[in-house]
Amino acid sequence: MVQIYRIIMVLLLQIPIVFFYSSMVEAFGKVGAECTECHKGKNATGATGIKKFHTGSTSECKECHVGKGPSLKASDASSTCLICHEAPQGTRNPTGHYVSTNTMDLRSGLLPSQLTPGGDFGWLKKNYSWKSSRESGSSPGERHGHNIVATDFGYVSSSAMRTSSNGRYPSSELSCISCHDPHGKISKGATAGAYRMLGGRGYKTSSVPGMVFTADPPVVSSPRDYNRAESMTDTRVAYGAGMSEWCANCHVSGCAGRTHPSGKCANCGRETISNYNAYVKSGNINGWADNAYTSLIPFEEGTDNFSLLTQHAQNNGSYTKGPEQGSNVMCLTCHRAHASGWNSMARWNMDTDFIVFNGKYPGTDNGSPPEYAQGRTSAETKWALYDRPVNRYAAAQRGLCNKCHTKD
Repeated sequence: MVQIYRIIMVLLLQIPIVFFYSSMVEAFGKVGAECTECHKGKNATGATGIKKFHTGSTSECKECHVGKGPSLKASDASSTCLICHEAPQGTRNPTGHYVSTNTMDLRSGLLPSQLTPGGDFGWLKKNYSWKSSRESGSSPGERHGHNIVATDFGYVSSSAMRTSSNGRYPSSELSCISCHDPHGKISKGATAGAYRMLGGRGYKTSSVPGMVFTADPPVVSSPRDYNRAESMTDTRVAYGAGMSEWCANCHVSGCAGRTHPSGKCANCGRETISNYNAYVKSGNINGWADNAYTSLIPFEEGTDNFSLLTQHAQNNGSYTKGPEQGSNVMCLTCHRAHASGWNSMARWNMDTDFIVFNGKYPGTDNGSPPEYAQGRTSAETKWALYDRPVNRYAAAQRGLCNKCHTKD
């Protein structure tokens, strides 16, 4: 049964599958031994505060919080997660479930190693600055993603933002389990289950008891192998519906008028669909719909048909169709969920005029203007774009907002 638990834990960030509420409770509620994967001690009333008892005819391991509750194996929730989910030293994305690069691998000049769609939290530890005759600037690591608190691994809360954008979640309490439910319990009202074990409607963490989720997880599917470079083909995560609505549990809604529209209120109009499907790169708008998709600007398909999404979730280039009527913009169209190499965990550098300059990825090592390199080497720039060959873009490639807006 321990092996079953390990498989389920891999699902947290590896295998996207839809569970219904009852099956999630069954998967996580019947076994006692798996509690010790994250908690100290045995499943018995005592030092850890975990109590095993029977309900009806079914023996289940339930957590009864005695005092401060079960002791975690690490100093905090995120540190406990990273015991398994931080890549071992020297590991470069061979599997799907690593979300952070080993701290010892992040010396100056070295790249975060993982290429999951959500992004490597290691980017939070990469600080950049630059100065030129035109401008000076900085890109501190804490601006590169969600600043999880994982004391044992050197991750700390944001010094600039004290709460989430809607003011409901304190930054000092942000952890992996702020978004992911470690016990896999979905709200009974959920219709599509928990992608990546995301917390469902009614979910709350013990550290912020007053913060209760009001939206269910999105309907999404991704290919089994997704922690990979996109030098040959893109990794297509098939987003169906509900991503922005779920993000709004903690963030200002994209329908509130203060942000770029996203979610169900941001259906792609005829012009946006035409722009996306035609845009190839700066100066080239001769593309076609069947080959238009790029994972740097994903979109929701506007469906909760999980079987269909599973067919579309590919990493071999077999399904590259662009948006069509019913598709919509979402938060992850422009941002990564965990972290990226750029400010605001953007999928590309939104703070520069050119993401390719003079036919090269801007870098401190190839003579690029500092305002374009922005303190990064050309290798870091390329890796932050998931190892794409530079010839996919124009010699003077402007930002990828143009995929939808075509202003270059």
